[in-house]
Amino acid sequence: MDVHDKKTRSYNMSCIRSKNTKPEETVRKYLFSQGFRYRKNDKRLPGTPDIVLPKYKTVIFVNGCFWHGHEDCRYFVVPKTNTEFWINKINNNRIRDQKKISELEAMGWKVIAIWECELKTGKREDTLSSLVNRLYLSQN
Repeated sequence: MDVHDKKTRSYNMSCIRSKNTKPEETVRKYLFSQGFRYRKNDKRLPGTPDIVLPKYKTVIFVNGCFWHGHEDCRYFVVPKTNTEFWINKINNNRIRDQKKISELEAMGWKVIAIWECELKTGKREDTLSSLVNRLYLSQN
């Protein structure tokens, strides 16, 4: 059973942003502090990647664990109400994500996905330093 009434739940869900989320801002600020320059949400590319690094021919998607159905993640829990709707929505998101990744790779872009849970306290530093290492390695 949901802990909120329908009106409150609807309001909460309407406040969730698709761009400029806290996890995206965390990654962008770290990249900028390390000297990387990027574009945000480039609509010219399939899937409108969250971060585009043209110099490295790399795009980064910062995925919410719930919205993109992160497997075996404690932050991805299928809601107990309207379950069929949410399962279909999340599965469609996964299918769309995979299609856009394939399109980007076919265009010669490297694709990196970072999950929201990888940016939680305790994992954040490892995730971000690993990202920077991947970018430097991809340049060579």
